[in-house]
Amino acid sequence: MVRILSWLTNAFPLWILLCSTIALFEPSIFTWFKGPLIVWGLAVIMLGMGLTLNFSDVKGVLSLPRAGVIGVICQFLLMPALGWGVATMLKLDEIDPSLAVGLILVSCCPGGTASNVVAYLAKANVALSVLMTMCSTFAAIVMTPLLTKWLAGALIEVDAWALCKSTAQVVLIPVVVGILVNQFLPKFSEKVRVGSPLISVIAIVLIVASIIGGSREVILEAGWRLLAAPALLHIGGFGLGYLLARLIRLPEASCRTISIEVGMQNSGLGASLAKKHFPGTAAAVPCAISSVYHCLIGSFLAGWWRLRASKE
Repeated sequence: MVRILSWLTNAFPLWILLCSTIALFEPSIFTWFKGPLIVWGLAVIMLGMGLTLNFSDVKGVLSLPRAGVIGVICQFLLMPALGWGVATMLKLDEIDPSLAVGLILVSCCPGGTASNVVAYLAKANVALSVLMTMCSTFAAIVMTPLLTKWLAGALIEVDAWALCKSTAQVVLIPVVVGILVNQFLPKFSEKVRVGSPLISVIAIVLIVASIIGGSREVILEAGWRLLAAPALLHIGGFGLGYLLARLIRLPEASCRTISIEVGMQNSGLGASLAKKHFPGTAAAVPCAISSVYHCLIGSFLAGWWRLRASKE
């Protein structure tokens, strides 16, 4: 049973691609998952992340290794710069200003929880991956709203304080609850953790497919620029994250981890924030497309690195 659950969870990119494609042709299959359901879905994902952590992990944040510091800095400097640069280069604001805002928003989000799975598959440093995801997630409560306001404020009205409150509600509370449950109810947490990764996968797939289905016309009308923008964002993140880690001579496993953490964003968080704070716009669409791309690229790299590791 555990092996089946693990296989279903590791096939995350397949479910994302399959359900997103179906949503383009039959939107009604997924568009029922909207409004409060998206917020609750994200809360479930964050709770699942919290269940993998305990107090000792949190203490580890206070003494971050060099690799962790570099990774988190890249997350909130490199990716937002890439997001703004790609949106400007492809002139997304000429199609719809909210598309540029959505791309910038997702570039300012923390590392995605799926990055931990990809790090495991890539034979990278999983402990570092979890630590970096946790650090960037907590930092996002302040950094994501402020960076989005700074980089996208000229395109559309951005309420940084409201974004900050929402980020705290959908990130901080579920993660803290998960940590407390794991710390004080370890036996219960251990049982729940068996199925929580798959539940998180189901939640993110429903969020992404719902947004893609509900924005079918926008995606088809926007054309290649909307499809190219998230691809360039994530290719740049994976590539530059790995390059910077190599330049400071980190071990290969840590280089892979930083590449994965920088290249994979919490697109579900971006989509949820976009839906709540930019209603009636297409801001959530780049976030949904982003989720498809970073999972596919991350899985491809994981397979490549895993194959290389088996030959060494």
